[in-house]
Amino acid sequence: MNDNLKPLGQKAYGSIPHLPYSRLGFGDHHIGEGQALIATKQTRDKNDLIIVQEKLDGSNCSVAKVNGQIVALGRSGYLAESSPYEQHQLFSKWVKTNEERFEKLLHENERICGEWLAQAHGTIYQLHHEPFVVFDLITVNERTTYHNFLLRVLPLGFVVPNLLHIGQPLSIEKALKKIEVSGHGAVDEVEGVIYRVERNGKVDFLTKFVKQTKIDGKYLPENNNGQTIWNWNGK
Repeated sequence: MNDNLKPLGQKAYGSIPHLPYSRLGFGDHHIGEGQALIATKQTRDKNDLIIVQEKLDGSNCSVAKVNGQIVALGRSGYLAESSPYEQHQLFSKWVKTNEERFEKLLHENERICGEWLAQAHGTIYQLHHEPFVVFDLITVNERTTYHNFLLRVLPLGFVVPNLLHIGQPLSIEKALKKIEVSGHGAVDEVEGVIYRVERNGKVDFLTKFVKQTKIDGKYLPENNNGQTIWNWNGK
């Protein structure tokens, strides 16, 4: 497969808008006020379901099945093996090692998206699980509901983000209290939370809250005197 092409013909994963008062990074934007209220204060009716998870700090990567092939991708949609970064080269190798699991998981034109935690970005982790944490199963641009996602990934031993809450809206203040201790071995404070809003059996929207104290990529070599810090004992 040509390294210069995007096997999906698009990005593997888009950006998630922020809740009010969340720390914005370059190119980020806030979600609409109405959607923020649904996630944190008041649902529209009984058909809304709010799911809150610990936000992870690594490199967004995906694994897709395209023309019967299992391919490892970076967030932009290019093959991970074509990346100049060692962490993505390692991801490509890890996917090949676990190819049988991905073959069992994925149907044609599906992709599983997650956080590759092998290298420390802004958070150091003492991982007690494998370095890829999956959070979205997508067909083209349609996300699988949380319940069906779990039914697909858990039997195959994949790790999912720490679940903080499911049900009615949850205030940002209460959500942040739930991440005082990380479910994934974060040594630094957990940077924030992800809200998933489902309605009538479909994923309606995602939004997130990131603490103002977060420093993007503080452990990356370019910000850390050239030192690379690895979270994963495979490196």
